[in-house]
Amino acid sequence: MNTVNIPRLDLDFYKHGDKDQRKQFSDAIGKAFNETGFVTITNHGLDKGLIDKLYEDVKALFALPDAIKLKYEIPGLAGQRGYTSKGKETAKGLKAPDLKEFWQIGQTVTDGSYLKDEYPTNIVIDELPAFNSTTLEVYKKLESAGKYLLQAIAVYLGLSEDYFDDKIHNGNSILRTLHYFPITDPDSLPDDAVRAGAHEDINLITLLIGASADGLELLTRENKWFPVKAYGEDLVVNVGDMLQRLTNNKLKSTTHRVVNPPRELMKYSRYSVPFFLHPQSGMDLTCLPSCIDKDHPKQYTDITAGEYLDERLREIGLKK
Repeated sequence: MNTVNIPRLDLDFYKHGDKDQRKQFSDAIGKAFNETGFVTITNHGLDKGLIDKLYEDVKALFALPDAIKLKYEIPGLAGQRGYTSKGKETAKGLKAPDLKEFWQIGQTVTDGSYLKDEYPTNIVIDELPAFNSTTLEVYKKLESAGKYLLQAIAVYLGLSEDYFDDKIHNGNSILRTLHYFPITDPDSLPDDAVRAGAHEDINLITLLIGASADGLELLTRENKWFPVKAYGEDLVVNVGDMLQRLTNNKLKSTTHRVVNPPRELMKYSRYSVPFFLHPQSGMDLTCLPSCIDKDHPKQYTDITAGEYLDERLREIGLKK
């Protein structure tokens, strides 16, 4: 029988708790990330009103005519800002593209850092000014929550609590608003066409703000698919490949997917909003010495976060 450890953790325990509560949180997130790579998080800083407003604005964006959305698809940005239309992203190793369209918002550098010149400017959508302000607010709140989560992970790994702080400050993080569009003729789809093919995330950690419908599944160690469900406004948080690489597989970047709904529900849209927390491009992803021993030899070549991101964007078809 599958035992899937996806604990529900209260971020306030880490942010405002006493020494024992902070250790309990750090141990729990580390254990879950070692076993399944997934947790759910409550008290993360986004209230229900903001989440509801976000989804209202996301639905309004994708309800716009294709001709308007396509104005915001900018060639050469590899989908890293603005709109990416249907059929553009394909999970590594699959032939059929995912059944989705999306919009991406990136870092806004405000402190004069040289990184300002490294990042494309965010695309502002003229038709929906509320979308621009709502997503910027959500981006900042998720970036803050992610910083605390990485501090707890650093403690679990025996690193200084602030190990990740300077690496993710002005990091190359992405807020992606996703629309899995209605499937009006399921019989015409390729056999392997799904809303999001089986994949692992590229980044350090991903923070997912719910979804408007079921469908997210993770692959267990027993090679079985297990549905991931969040309670209310909880975040679903999972390990990305950069963190797995840094920890020499101590923390697991678990394969996951978004499956198609039953036929009778295919005519309905599904929306979700993941925040992909990335470090600055110069972060060294060389395996931590503390995660290497005779039973766990080094599994990865040395690479920076920027080099690794470039490699992966090419694999999934967003970068040519």
